[in-house]
Amino acid sequence: MALLGLILCASGCRKDKEFQSELSAAEIYSQAKNSLDANSWNRAIAAYKALQTRYPFGRYTEQSMLDLAYAYFKAGQPENALSTLDRFIRTYPAHPNVDYAYYLKGLVNYEQNLGFLEKMMPARVRDRDQSVARDSFMDFNELTRRFPDSRYVPDARQRMVFLRNNLAAYEISVAEYYLRRKAYVAAANRARYALEVYPNTPQSPEALVVLHRAYSELELPVLAEGSMTVLALNYPDHYYVLGKKKPRSWAERLWPFD
Repeated sequence: MALLGLILCASGCRKDKEFQSELSAAEIYSQAKNSLDANSWNRAIAAYKALQTRYPFGRYTEQSMLDLAYAYFKAGQPENALSTLDRFIRTYPAHPNVDYAYYLKGLVNYEQNLGFLEKMMPARVRDRDQSVARDSFMDFNELTRRFPDSRYVPDARQRMVFLRNNLAAYEISVAEYYLRRKAYVAAANRARYALEVYPNTPQSPEALVVLHRAYSELELPVLAEGSMTVLALNYPDHYYVLGKKKPRSWAERLWPFD
């Protein structure tokens, strides 16, 4: 039965290829687009690749690269999606839809950064490796810089806020880890980096707390006092200023790992 299935599948694929070989670029593109609209990602991918093989030039081929990248993205093939988008940007830098290519690159990387647990508990995104998040931020930043009037910019900016906040939170998580290990110089460096690279985020007061604690342990009273002064001035109701313990969110209480 398994052998019969393979034979039928191979036969079907061969028929599809033979059928496509008789079609024009417009017809193959229409076939691929219909599969894309029906969420048949693998069929869409096959059709778009056939189009690019048979007709490597032309307006349908140009648009098919963007559609193919989207199909790869939805089919859970981010590497193929990103390589297709990079090729499109290199080949057609003046294409009217190149802004979408940058946006989709950011979206592919953005979704890679969010696993199932992270979507349920966004606070845990900061505990993951942030290289993909940085790539996503840079993709969206390139979009907003080069195409400020693009219709994709408002959504990209909202995603950039989320990414920026979580990148800052990641730096503070690492800094607090160093504090617990008594690596005070490393903790101060991370906190200072968060303040310099990601200023005015919800993690800014936590960076100042880390700086105060690290400088206190390093017996640098002037720097420690300066950090506390800035914290008290800008966040007078902060738990650290009031001499209280850091409150834990419900997500942190559910997360048993250090």
